[in-house]
Amino acid sequence: MRVAVAKTYKLYVGGAFVRSESGRHDPALDHAGEHVANVPRGSRKDVRDAVKAARKAQAGWAKRTAYNRGQILYRAAEAVESRSAELVEQAVAVRGVERAGAEADVGAAVDALVHYAGWTDKLHAVLGTINPVAAPYLSMSTPEPTGVVAVLSGAEDGLAAVVEALAAPLAAGNTVVVALPERAPLAGLDLGEILGVSDVPGGVVNLLSGRTDELVPALAAHRDVNAIVDLTGDHELAVKIDTFASETLKRVVRGDQSPLARLEALTELRTVWHPIGA
Repeated sequence: MRVAVAKTYKLYVGGAFVRSESGRHDPALDHAGEHVANVPRGSRKDVRDAVKAARKAQAGWAKRTAYNRGQILYRAAEAVESRSAELVEQAVAVRGVERAGAEADVGAAVDALVHYAGWTDKLHAVLGTINPVAAPYLSMSTPEPTGVVAVLSGAEDGLAAVVEALAAPLAAGNTVVVALPERAPLAGLDLGEILGVSDVPGGVVNLLSGRTDELVPALAAHRDVNAIVDLTGDHELAVKIDTFASETLKRVVRGDQSPLARLEALTELRTVWHPIGA
């Protein structure tokens, strides 16, 4: 019998699959404690590279029409759907999830991408306003992207939680850097392979695996990150995140929110005043 070729996982940064700058890796264990793969252990330098790639891609992603961003997110949903059987099998074999639960998780990830794809061309209508003013001016407010958003995953988050956390900022025109679940990174790394062959431009989504205590402080303190979606659920870590965010004026988003609340939290309103009348 031939020996199967073991899969080599890499980080997904700037639209390319790269090894960690540090050259380190961590073993990925299944639910029984068996070694199933090695995953790259991201470093502070990898965080800087990912944020740089996200910043470079952000202007181009924001300039795309809302309709086009929706098309791209829908295509990403198609790509995830096409590999859903593989993702389910991995969740069952590696994480020990029941098949029904694994199918529900992957299905929820696909549904989240489709849902936010539908939001892209509705944001201006829902969040934008014409402001009444007691003066001869026309005042309008329109939503704009926040910029680069860091998504900090919980240690054992499933694929659906990761996808929903990154889909909302993408729909609003932001780019993202995701710190994948420390103890369950394989599905997220596979997501990078899926996005790499979809229509998502390079640098719009960047996925880092590694240890939370290394990646999260580096992301939270980075001055070119504009907002943080904190899914860690760790109170002690949340205090550190809030401290770094306050020093660099970042918005921190937490909690179970509605899709519109997520989108609103990751946009900025620009108000324009225009004189009217004589």
